[in-house]
Amino acid sequence: MNARHSPDASTPLDITFRTANVTPTEIAAVTAVLAAALQSNATIEADVQTATSTWQRSQRRLRSPIVPGPGRWRGFLGDHS
Repeated sequence: MNARHSPDASTPLDITFRTANVTPTEIAAVTAVLAAALQSNATIEADVQTATSTWQRSQRRLRSPIVPGPGRWRGFLGDHS
């Protein structure tokens, strides 16, 4: 199932029962469970598609170049405390 075919509350489910003597209560219960499972699946797929991956989160901007000069970086001279 994908976003194009994800069910919503207004989409009727086309379910055929092949078992004899199914009560209206059983039909309602099965329909409710299947509708909830389909909705849950659609929600999970939507979350996966919109979530930022670990790879994307780990990417950082490159730092700007270090430019030597007065009052700026001169180099590493070690700890001279």
